[in-house]
Amino acid sequence: MTAAADRIRANAERLKKASPAPGPHEPTPAPPAPTTIAVRQKNVRRTVDLSPTAHRALDTWQRGAADRLGLARVTGQDVIAALVDQLLADADLSEQIIRTIAAQRT
Repeated sequence: MTAAADRIRANAERLKKASPAPGPHEPTPAPPAPTTIAVRQKNVRRTVDLSPTAHRALDTWQRGAADRLGLARVTGQDVIAALVDQLLADADLSEQIIRTIAAQRT
């Protein structure tokens, strides 16, 4: 046998002696408590692909909105988040968006 194999075997024996198995008189450890599924705490990112024309138009709109609001800038994130909030709160807008999507797909 090689010296490396002897060292590995000796180390395994030493570890086996250092951590004895629980005897029959020792109580078995209690099973872990069931874990609950964590509720997502962070926002979820979404992305959108825009044509170059739509991207430029949105940039222009954002600059105009920033000017009207007295802000340095209005981000695309601000716009999309506000649009989603409006979409989910307004049934008429929701129906309009559904009709637009249906028309684009036919």
